[in-house]
Amino acid sequence: MTERNAGAEPKTVTEPAGATGPPEVLGSGTRRRRPGTPRLRAGGTPRLRAGVPLPLLLPALAGLVFLVLPLVALLVRAPWRSLPDQLTSVAVWQALRLSLITATAATAVALVLGVPLAWLLARAHFPGRRLLRALVTLPLVLPPVVGGVALLLALGRNGIVGRWLDSAFGVTLPFTTAGVVVAEAFVAMPFLVISVEGTLRAADPRYEEAATTLGASRFTAFRRVTLPMVAPGVAAGAVLAWARALGEFGATITFAGNFPGRTQTMPLSVYLALQSDPAAAIALSLVLLAVSIAVLAGLRDRWMAAS
Repeated sequence: MTERNAGAEPKTVTEPAGATGPPEVLGSGTRRRRPGTPRLRAGGTPRLRAGVPLPLLLPALAGLVFLVLPLVALLVRAPWRSLPDQLTSVAVWQALRLSLITATAATAVALVLGVPLAWLLARAHFPGRRLLRALVTLPLVLPPVVGGVALLLALGRNGIVGRWLDSAFGVTLPFTTAGVVVAEAFVAMPFLVISVEGTLRAADPRYEEAATTLGASRFTAFRRVTLPMVAPGVAAGAVLAWARALGEFGATITFAGNFPGRTQTMPLSVYLALQSDPAAAIALSLVLLAVSIAVLAGLRDRWMAAS
């Protein structure tokens, strides 16, 4: 087989025995695709065959229906006509306002405490670092109600630290708005720590070392060099922490109670309204659903693989 190019000498291509199909051009060379080899796309990644095995397709479709059906039911049963009246009621606005304030405050607490903690886990080397990382991520898998009980035992009026706060400063955290912030920060901060730690591990530490060799202190190198490099990871972690704090229920109701205007956030208001006013519960659920979708849409490039 001979290929002829304009102005070039003929180039002979040797075909392997049993080669079938049209030739694939890679760069300036030409070769036959071996039987059974997946065809390459323009980017060089193999293209999967169109056929999907039935034992994989059926469970995949069942899992998709299982995850999507409750959300579809929420949209179908939503009281769209009375939705404006539901969302403008005093109780809903109280819960919404309190949720936004406490979630933002909890995110600020997570940023102040979580970013240094993430740097410690990513950059420092000390005995017990794996144990420390496990303890930091424990609230991710800990039942929120258990977290609320633990907060009561630690920061309650008779708790280990709460007794001292009450006697020395007169500060009582349980069943207050500040207690809501503490409960939300407890369950949301691990999301920020994990995001920032992963970004720090991906960042090149030689920039920090170069800054220290030029006379900058470790904190100055972190503030002027490292922090700008990991800013996208910090922003992503802050958004995730804010969304998690906004939807927190178990630790909040256990540690801070459910008092309208003081500790009743949107998830607590949904739980209470579901018993007496289901339409209001659905309206509040739609607001939380919209916030969750907005968070996922904003973080799709970081947390979702491109198709």
